[in-house]
Amino acid sequence: MLLAVTDLHKSFPGADAPVRVLRGVSLQLEAGQTMALTGESGSGKSTLLHLIGGLDRPDAGQIVLDGLHVETLSDRGRAALRRDRVGVVFQQFNLIPSHSVGANIAFQARLAGRHDADWCAALARRLGLEAHLAAYPEQLSGGQQQRVAIARTLAARPALVLADEPTGNLDETTAEAVLDAMLSLVTETGAALLVVTHSAQVAGRMQRRAVLRGGVIA
Repeated sequence: MLLAVTDLHKSFPGADAPVRVLRGVSLQLEAGQTMALTGESGSGKSTLLHLIGGLDRPDAGQIVLDGLHVETLSDRGRAALRRDRVGVVFQQFNLIPSHSVGANIAFQARLAGRHDADWCAALARRLGLEAHLAAYPEQLSGGQQQRVAIARTLAARPALVLADEPTGNLDETTAEAVLDAMLSLVTETGAALLVVTHSAQVAGRMQRRAVLRGGVIA
């Protein structure tokens, strides 16, 4: 089992009392599996993704990723987790504006000490970015920027890819192409994929689906 989340709880400060977002979430994901995480806006999907990726800490519960208890890691340990084992694709891309497309793609892999120029070139080719490697993010369309973000994540060959509404800002045709490329490359690398999405179309492409409702997996 690559990922095991058990009885996870998370609250945030509210005007009068803490707001309980997660109330005992449990889920499991095996290596190589794909899963869609769906639910209404505000149901805690992105919160859960951030906790799994070590971007925040839970109030209670366990997150075991590739044998590591994520909830017990120090800030440095969680940063190392994101560098070495987890790749995150954000809805807003989070590309480095001062870096070229090629440098953005290689960035995460270089941090992890796993830069492979041939693999980066293959990712650029597969994602239709080969002609844009010298360009900068501001010169690209939204769909192209999302492809760069996916390539950057996969360049480091993470064990787990977390994607938060990866096609949410894209038109239908571009979204389908980006999803096709991401699923193909995730399968090729053997990574597990957990996608937060509102799209029934995206959810239908995943092997499994979990619905977050009332702070728990329904």
